[in-house]
Amino acid sequence: MSNAGKPDEPQPKAGGEVQEDKTPRSLEQFRKRLDELDIKLVELLSQRARIVVDVGEFKREHGLPIYVPHREQEVIRRVLEMNDGPLPARTMEAIFRELMSGSFALERPQRVGFLGPAGSFSHLAAVRHFGSSIELSDLHAIDAVFSEVAAGRINYGLVPYENSIGGVISDTLDAFLECDVTIYAEALIGVEQILMANCAPEEIRRVYSKPQVFDQCRKWLAARLPQVELIPVGSSAVAAQRAVEEPGAAAIGSQLAAELYSLNIVFEGIQDKPQNVTRFLIIGREQAEPSGDDKTSIMFTTAHRPGALVDVLGIFRDAAINLSHIDKRPSGRRNWEYTFFIDADAHQRDSTMQRAIELAREHCVALKVLGSYPRARQIL
Repeated sequence: MSNAGKPDEPQPKAGGEVQEDKTPRSLEQFRKRLDELDIKLVELLSQRARIVVDVGEFKREHGLPIYVPHREQEVIRRVLEMNDGPLPARTMEAIFRELMSGSFALERPQRVGFLGPAGSFSHLAAVRHFGSSIELSDLHAIDAVFSEVAAGRINYGLVPYENSIGGVISDTLDAFLECDVTIYAEALIGVEQILMANCAPEEIRRVYSKPQVFDQCRKWLAARLPQVELIPVGSSAVAAQRAVEEPGAAAIGSQLAAELYSLNIVFEGIQDKPQNVTRFLIIGREQAEPSGDDKTSIMFTTAHRPGALVDVLGIFRDAAINLSHIDKRPSGRRNWEYTFFIDADAHQRDSTMQRAIELAREHCVALKVLGSYPRARQIL
């Protein structure tokens, strides 16, 4: 009897050569194939790690920074371009960010400060951007993150800059007026608000969170928990601690907070607007190299004459440099004097940008470039 058509046996190719069919035919065969690929992955990752050790030694010998934002962007961009599925881009990026995090630890341990306590959205942002192999320092305030970076006690700091719903974070702007640091990179973090508790929804009597979080979830809370007392606290992590300690209490915050404080997730995604993104800045003491798609942040105080602000903004307009962000804060030097903050879509080393900055200085009593850095392309 002919064996032709039997799928589990090798079939002859043209010329009589037998071609082995390696397609798995059972769950056990699928698992065996995955185990074989895992072995190859580990071997390749180990090879990569050995090269990373050599890179770290070279960087230390030549005094080069370990964390290089433009190189990070280049790696992520190339990986996403090569990825044709079925893993989504976000998953592939997370894998490689964690891989780079481990590389930092091999080259030279890095300390990153964030606005604590543990479980805050700043903590979540630090983990998503830098990975879990970085040493994280839980600091009590935004100005503390700035001062620790300026003093060199931590390598980098991660601070919230603006939220797509709530707007700019004034404490961060004020800290730039006080500390000499550089913006080295940025990160866009998707904010999903979670209602967490260790009781049933009908047993919730009060909810803790930051005032800004309540603002982001106001419609949902009014519709789903209209009789519940809303109690503002300093951070969503503190809110999670209260929910653990008090019967009938819940908190709104990050999924990381729920995991850290062993709280059950009662409802997910309760923010009123689904596209809620916070932009974080990574501050340091080095200057980032051009990546080809950069921003430059500048703070300035205009001269005391009519039209000075218009003149400054007009310089960037005439140079065809887009300004993607503008804000202001009291300068702290005299009443009714303001310091303006702008983000321009170019690197400060670009000749057009250099010329625009020089012309803008002529209309200012003070102007400081806070840093040029790669534009964040993906929401983490």
